[in-house]
Amino acid sequence: MEIWDSALAHMRSRLASQHYENWLLPLEATLEGETLVLRAQNLFAAEWIRRHYLELIRATVKSQNAAVGHVDIRLDVASALDAPLDTAPADALSSRPASSSAHFVHGEPRLPSRLNPKYTFASYVVGPSNQLAHAAATAVAAQPGRKYNPLFICGGVGLGKTHLASAIGHHIATHYVGLRIEYLSAEYFTNDYIDCLQHHRMDEFRHRYRVQCDVLLVDDIQFLSGRNQTQEEFFHTFNALHDSYKQIVVTSDKYPKEIPELEERLVSRFEWGLVADIQAPELETRVAILRKKAQVEGIVLADDVAFFLAEKIQSNVRELEGTLIRVAAKASLQGRPLDLELSRECFQTGVPLPITNVTVEDVLRAVCGYYNLKLAEIKSPRRHRTVAFPRQIAMYLCRYKLGLTYPAIGDRFGGKDHSTVISACRKILDLVERDAGVRSALEEIEKRAGLRR
Repeated sequence: MEIWDSALAHMRSRLASQHYENWLLPLEATLEGETLVLRAQNLFAAEWIRRHYLELIRATVKSQNAAVGHVDIRLDVASALDAPLDTAPADALSSRPASSSAHFVHGEPRLPSRLNPKYTFASYVVGPSNQLAHAAATAVAAQPGRKYNPLFICGGVGLGKTHLASAIGHHIATHYVGLRIEYLSAEYFTNDYIDCLQHHRMDEFRHRYRVQCDVLLVDDIQFLSGRNQTQEEFFHTFNALHDSYKQIVVTSDKYPKEIPELEERLVSRFEWGLVADIQAPELETRVAILRKKAQVEGIVLADDVAFFLAEKIQSNVRELEGTLIRVAAKASLQGRPLDLELSRECFQTGVPLPITNVTVEDVLRAVCGYYNLKLAEIKSPRRHRTVAFPRQIAMYLCRYKLGLTYPAIGDRFGGKDHSTVISACRKILDLVERDAGVRSALEEIEKRAGLRR
């Protein structure tokens, strides 16, 4: 439309190119009588443009064409999935046409592939130890970019930081269609940066994280410790997103100031928003977590077993859930009920429990080192026993030591089907019960991976 094209050309010289391209250029313009109607693709964009650019747009349009009496920012209902009324900003809702309904559903939301499908707010158990972090996460998910930006979630390994970050991603993807979400670990960010640097694709890298991203969720930011060049790149990525009012969420096992060899300017920026910590869960919360996990996995869990396991494992939610799965699997293999007697036997026979801070990459490196394989081989489709068996060992450890879901494990092993992972885990579980050689191999691999002291 000529009126809007003329206004855009005039405003382009007055705004930073990033702000112009992110907020004004995507607007669809129509003229309804004397009103120029500009339609945004989602509620967040509509609300932000109304608050920060509407006066500039009005002044520019009127200076270009006096016949335009009004400028209105509205939601484009043909491409948006509306946010619930109780979480959407009031002034964004006021711009909606009177004929529109409370919810617009046009197809399924697109979720980032790395988001764990089970890590949602509905599956998160809230207690005194994580109440602040949960409240902050739900506030960020309801209004991304407006509250607590950045949100820094910290706490020990296995306490639910990743769960909350994923839940934020799920909620935003469901309620703010069109917002582009990047969910990744700091290790992935580092490796992606190195790869793009080596292959002269830095423009592509920066465009992906600074322009094409509306919500950045980064797990284990402490991985940037001592990586000065990556910190430099993340610093500029942070600034670009924050200056464009895009939501940033990071998790860490330490407070910002406690992360060694982290540049002070990054520490300062992490503290701009809200730092919310998660403590080890109380007994009642641990029992509630076990009951929720049992419900999700279809495990019949008696109260006395739940309290027994919750008392035995006190500091790590992932460890707690992994132990439940392992005990339930042993009950299934032996055809016994999951009762207090079986649970006690598992601990008396020295069920090896995960310690902390171990990643899938740690497990893969340990398995590859033990069997003298390359990482690419273990993720390949090869079915020869020299590769298939170590792959099954690695899948078993990811399931019963790290507590990963079957689909998540399949994704990390080159896109294997979850039924393949289930079969692998069952095979190793059976061998552990009757093969001393397998038990010995697992013990050594667990030591190399850091799963045993």
